[in-house]
Amino acid sequence: MTDGIQAHWDTVYATKPAHETSWYEPTSQNSIALIRNARISSHDPIIDVGGGASRLVDELLSAGYQDVTVLDVSDTVLNTVRERLGARADAVRFLQTDITAFRPTRQYALWHDRAVFHFLTAPEDRRRYVDALRAGVRPGGHVIMATFGPQGPQRCSALPVVRYEAATLGAELGSEFRLVETSLSVHHTPGGAEQQFLYCRFLRG
Repeated sequence: MTDGIQAHWDTVYATKPAHETSWYEPTSQNSIALIRNARISSHDPIIDVGGGASRLVDELLSAGYQDVTVLDVSDTVLNTVRERLGARADAVRFLQTDITAFRPTRQYALWHDRAVFHFLTAPEDRRRYVDALRAGVRPGGHVIMATFGPQGPQRCSALPVVRYEAATLGAELGSEFRLVETSLSVHHTPGGAEQQFLYCRFLRG
């Protein structure tokens, strides 16, 4: 990814309220449903990659999950989430890093990514992401990914994206990640536009 990627997202989150961003959703119902389907325990470690200002972390804490990590390239948005969570922020690990430079120091039972992977338009960035994924997901662990679907936008936040079908997304991750469920969903942006999202859950062999 470019050297200015952190500056880009810091600027986005510093200049626009979270509820006005195109990817904002008041609840993470699709992600939560897939997480429940994974049937991990409340003590199993979860990482939300590119968590941004998503309220998924709030919902996970409220559901009783006790080992939650939020990773994002933007320090600005991580500070916003800390402030929003208040005292509950002490129960969350926050990692400020570019996912293509991430070197996991532990393995997770569940890796969640809504709308990060589709920004990786360069093959080498996707390779670095998958390297981090392989290092960070334990055998038998789950990967939940949401990208723009085949009819989704071609750009987001002034950046180009890659659109996926389940088969092409699975091919990027590799054969050790087996697709176990997938669906297409229409996201309604705060501005009234419709965006097609592909949701997939993979199981690591």
